[in-house]
Amino acid sequence: MYTEEKVNGEELALDDERRVKVLSPSALMAKRFFANRLALIGMVILIAMFLFSFIGGLLMPYREDQLFLTYEEVVRDFVSAAYSNTVQTTSIEGFDLSVMSRGSLVSAIQNGQSGFSADGVEYAIAPLGAESWLITARMPVATITSGGVRYTFMPQGGASVSDSLQASAIQAIEGNNAAFEHEGLLYSVSQTGRRYTLAVSREAVLASRLTVSPLVSGFQAEFRLLRDFEQALAAGSASFAGAYAIRRVGESYYISLNGVDQFVASHYSIQPTVTNTIVSAEMRTMIENAIAGNETEFTFDGVSYQVSGVDGQYSIKTAQSTQLVSMLERPSLRHWLGTDKNGMDVVVRLMYGGRVSLLIGFVVVVIEILIGVVMGGLAGYFGKVVDMVIMRIVDTIICIPSLPLYLIVGAFMDGNKVDPNIRIYVLMLIMGFMSWPGVARVVRGQILSLREREFMVAAEALGLRVSRRIFRHLIPNVIPQLIVVATMDLGSVILSESTLSFLGLGVKFPLASWGNILNAVNDVHVMTNYLYVWIPAGFCILVTVLGFNFVGDGLRDAFDPKMKR
Repeated sequence: MYTEEKVNGEELALDDERRVKVLSPSALMAKRFFANRLALIGMVILIAMFLFSFIGGLLMPYREDQLFLTYEEVVRDFVSAAYSNTVQTTSIEGFDLSVMSRGSLVSAIQNGQSGFSADGVEYAIAPLGAESWLITARMPVATITSGGVRYTFMPQGGASVSDSLQASAIQAIEGNNAAFEHEGLLYSVSQTGRRYTLAVSREAVLASRLTVSPLVSGFQAEFRLLRDFEQALAAGSASFAGAYAIRRVGESYYISLNGVDQFVASHYSIQPTVTNTIVSAEMRTMIENAIAGNETEFTFDGVSYQVSGVDGQYSIKTAQSTQLVSMLERPSLRHWLGTDKNGMDVVVRLMYGGRVSLLIGFVVVVIEILIGVVMGGLAGYFGKVVDMVIMRIVDTIICIPSLPLYLIVGAFMDGNKVDPNIRIYVLMLIMGFMSWPGVARVVRGQILSLREREFMVAAEALGLRVSRRIFRHLIPNVIPQLIVVATMDLGSVILSESTLSFLGLGVKFPLASWGNILNAVNDVHVMTNYLYVWIPAGFCILVTVLGFNFVGDGLRDAFDPKMKR
């Protein structure tokens, strides 16, 4: 039994038992596509990756380049200490004691000498206390030549001899005096034949076995201040210079001004390892007592300190809460895939990296499709000279080795410190320029077979413009093949970008892409012990490329006219 129905405006006889559906071409291609299970899986994968990359990044509370910090208890050097019994020297302002002269001074003190000579200068050593000495330098001022009643002064060492000093020196010579005072300084005159040497004796160096350490920032231990301190210490006085007070704690002497400790003099040299840090008097006392008692640990203000040392050199360590970059942190509720070696959240980097990788893929494909369609359409339609010229251009570009080109451009941008955001666009342009010849060949081949068809003869007979014939009648017939090519190329472009970024030629830090996230693999330690840092990026690349390939296979089958209806 047959019945009559209308389908697409036509009366058709349909069998009640076997009804036949007549579908439009677009509906038929959609049916073929959705009948392909792999194509559906690819669509689901791509939708998931787009949501993960573009929506996930908006939902995450962290930034792409956000560093995460952590606090850890780290045992660090607090101060270094040394017990010293060597002679320390401090020179008066304007006097420079050479290394050789200092060695002679220390040797003379150790040998109990009262003086020594070095660098043409005679020095006298006078004890101040049990462990301190005041060194006076006898420095030549002038050579005096006698010519009867006339004396000629020849200054030495750049010294100036005033008229009053000359008069005092002549008076000492004529009075056979070996020394005289002038303006508060002690001068001496020594005779050699008819020549006399005029010399001045002045305080030059203070030597002490005590080491001076400042207790306030910016304090400078000057010669006169230390000399007055040593003199007061030798005299048993508790103050000096009118305002400074001396306080002994253990083996150290603390010197204060208006109740504030200024410096400490001790056999112990205690220096903080952190700049702009002052060790308090109480802390110094604890360190000195621990060293003297051979203790390995002590507690001060509730903090435990460890003491270790050898040959009089000691290191005092303590566990301090230190702020560190949270590098290679294990996965947790805060960081679902942990952090990378830069202290950045891996999940957030994957999301932003997916944006960059997918964006590069689509932009490169759009560039290669636009250039390829125009060049391939012109070559296929006009043929002859136009075809030959365009195809030679295609052959030339195909012969250009892409990797050396990327190396040259990457080195140029590195040398000129190109902004990472600009590098992305340059990378897109270069990859698109290097990829369009393949599309041009596909379009040219299709147009060569289509331009002789009846509909093109009719278009030419109607007098349509050349541009209208190409882009209105020929190119639309190539679109199915272009869709397939573009879909397949998207996966290839993402792989290429990942490879370039992995090699350091693509997207630069701090911007993220799946390729430069994989760059952590170049560290064997990270590759073997921190799989969560790089495997997720590799998985994202894998499933995205598979998704595009599955969709491309489905589109190819849908557009294939030989497929069964």
